[in-house]
Amino acid sequence: MMKATVVSGVPLNTLSRDALEAEILRLRTSEAALRAGEARFRTILETVDAAFAIVEVRFDAEETPVDYRFLEANPAFERESGVNLRGKWVTEFAPDLERFWFETYGRVAMTREPASFESYAKAFGRWFDVRAVPVGDPRDRQIAIIFNDVTARREAEERLRASEALARANVERVQLALAAGAIIGTWHWDLPTDRFTVDDGFARSFGLDPALGRDGIPLAQIVATVHPDDQEGLAAAINEAIARGGAYAHQYRVRRADGRYYWIEANGRVDHGPDGTPLTFPGVLLDVEERRAVERERDRAIAQLRGLTETLEQRVSERTAELMNAEEQLRQSQKMEAVGQLTGGLAHDFNNLLAGISGSLELMGSRIDQGRLKDVDKYMAAAQGATKRAAALTHRLLAFSRRQTLAPKGTDVNALIDGMLDLIRRTVGPSVQVETAGLPDLWHALVDPSQLENALLNLCINARDAMPDGGRIVIETDNRRIDAAAARRQDMPEGQYLSLSVSDTGTGMPPDVIAKAFDPFFTTKPLGQGTGLGLSMIYGFAKQSGGQVRIHSEEGRGTTVSIYLPRHRGGAACDEPLPEAGLLPVAETGETVLVVDDEPTVRMLVTDVLGDLGYTAVEAADGIGGLKVLQSDARIDLLVTDVGLPGGLNGRQMADAARVSRPGLKVLFITGFAENALLANGDLDPGMSVLTKPFAVDALAGRIRALIAD
Repeated sequence: MMKATVVSGVPLNTLSRDALEAEILRLRTSEAALRAGEARFRTILETVDAAFAIVEVRFDAEETPVDYRFLEANPAFERESGVNLRGKWVTEFAPDLERFWFETYGRVAMTREPASFESYAKAFGRWFDVRAVPVGDPRDRQIAIIFNDVTARREAEERLRASEALARANVERVQLALAAGAIIGTWHWDLPTDRFTVDDGFARSFGLDPALGRDGIPLAQIVATVHPDDQEGLAAAINEAIARGGAYAHQYRVRRADGRYYWIEANGRVDHGPDGTPLTFPGVLLDVEERRAVERERDRAIAQLRGLTETLEQRVSERTAELMNAEEQLRQSQKMEAVGQLTGGLAHDFNNLLAGISGSLELMGSRIDQGRLKDVDKYMAAAQGATKRAAALTHRLLAFSRRQTLAPKGTDVNALIDGMLDLIRRTVGPSVQVETAGLPDLWHALVDPSQLENALLNLCINARDAMPDGGRIVIETDNRRIDAAAARRQDMPEGQYLSLSVSDTGTGMPPDVIAKAFDPFFTTKPLGQGTGLGLSMIYGFAKQSGGQVRIHSEEGRGTTVSIYLPRHRGGAACDEPLPEAGLLPVAETGETVLVVDDEPTVRMLVTDVLGDLGYTAVEAADGIGGLKVLQSDARIDLLVTDVGLPGGLNGRQMADAARVSRPGLKVLFITGFAENALLANGDLDPGMSVLTKPFAVDALAGRIRALIAD
């Protein structure tokens, strides 16, 4: 069943013919009125001077306005913008438009609240007076924009503000001139008639007839008094002021009545008519000669000051160079003093040891010649003891220089301390109480345990010596995390460390002693009671191990020395069993050892020891000679070599080259010096070992047998 058409609320099929014709006529009339209204609106829109447009604002997923499109725009809008806008997004023709426009239009579209404002659009280079109102369905996000280009007004206002500022400045200058009595006179220039009149003061200053000045003087007569060098600048300033209008100020030199040139300042204002035509140019002349003289004196003083500053800078540079040279000489002197102290201490200690060794050897020879063999053992023991002390002194020097041979391994420092407690207590004596405070969960350290034992014993001996009347020593361990700031303060890398600290209740140290405590041969003990190498050895050992040593002490309140050692992530290594004393292993038939050392005495001693043990010894004096033997078909069961060798090929390089053709070659490095070339990435390769000079015969024999048997 079809639905009946409804017109004006009444079903169509219920209307009479006359009523139907009347309704149709009404609808046609309404439609014509609507078309006429639209035509009038379109005519107004097309002809009105105000720019008008309807735009649709686009938002992103976060409801942030990002663009807007022009649905309608009248010709005035397109004239103002210079672009055909219909159907275009604003970012198509103004990609750098300020965010202000998107945010403002987006706010009107979202809140449905109108906005009026003036703003500058850099993309168009213009100022606009804008009114934005919402239109249509809120879901369409559409707004109507009405705006006018107000750039000319804004520029005029800016010029006016600048002119007013200049006028205020001119007024201030005139007021100052009045107060100082520096007003020369006034003038009035009627621009359309070019009539230039001046007052009596102006005329008298330039030697002119006052009567003529009141009637009008040709401008050329005034310009003739201006200094030739200033006439061009004056003409440019006047022309610019006339074209711009508003306040005017310019300084130039003029010839006064006495025939001399003086500096003056002309202050005036150019008035324009409603159509912009220049009309009048009145003003005041100020005498600025005294002010310019002051400025010249100021400029002269500034120039002198600048010259003095440059001279001063040169003198400072020269003085700085002299000071730097003096500092360099001082550093060299201090260096030589340190070297002298070092060599003097070495000479003193080694001369004592050499005296013991050489004297013992001479007496041994004398007693052997006399047949008094029972005294030989005494002198032999004395020589060996002096040799061991010399070796210990050398090791301390190497530790200080961080060049000693270390055998680092994962170490349980708490266990190491427990194993040394009896020795420490016997060493420091009954008047000193020794306590420990070991952290239960102490990290392991990667360190040479024997060197750490020496360092700990040295610290305890130093602590004992600082407490002549007895006291207390505390050995403490802890885990430390050193951050970047603490690492900079303590001069060590950032990271995780364990600390081993030895504290005493002794006399303490003043700051100047703490500053020198790690210097070699520096000691506060009486002559003959210390070498001054203990703390320097500990410092060098800690630095070579990747750690640090720090001292905290106050006079009368004791001292704490802390050794920081890098954390070892692995477990503690097991100690190797020591060989039985006096056990000399015997070589198997045909076993051959190559001995490479540039010192003939060392080669002789090593080959003699090898011969006593039943090994066949082959000698070479340098790396090249040793490599020739190793590259031959000769049987070599073991290579015993020094690290530092002459001829351009060191012991490590020779061993590595030999292992190319002899991959299983066993190598024993004998060295009194930790060459950088010895260790690769901090470790020795498998089948390699190190023995430090000087060495005991049984230690050499045991190491040889262990390497060959492995």
